[in-house]
Amino acid sequence: MKPTECMEGRRGEYEISTDPARIDFDVVHGYLANESYWARGIPADLMRRAIAESLNFGVYHGDRQVGFARVVTDRATFAWLCDVFVVPEYRGRGLSKWLMETIAAHPELQPCRRWMLATRDAHTLYARVGFTPLSTPERWMERRLRNPYGVETG
Repeated sequence: MKPTECMEGRRGEYEISTDPARIDFDVVHGYLANESYWARGIPADLMRRAIAESLNFGVYHGDRQVGFARVVTDRATFAWLCDVFVVPEYRGRGLSKWLMETIAAHPELQPCRRWMLATRDAHTLYARVGFTPLSTPERWMERRLRNPYGVETG
């Protein structure tokens, strides 16, 4: 079930919104396709589809989008947090911490009994909202396509 109303929160001159109409696709796709280590080279049509099927959180400074995260979820039992970023010139202002707090508190995600994410370098950020290493890694498997977009990633 898709959300019926958008949520917004303000902190000083910044805002977080789940309104999909506010997403600046060029900012989101530009960062993910060109600057991220996890989605480098992702085609625009795939990113549009991923956004359309996710619960999205945009971080805004006025009309400018400066951060993003999305949650792939059934809004009942499972949530996959992904594509989290704050553009470099806005880092160091507490925006990513606020973004994680906002996502963790979102009412539609409260029933989820399992949340997952993958990160190379932001373990401390995610630990602040309760993420831990896998408690039973022997139970988990993955099917991963290497280099699906034809671009070397980290």
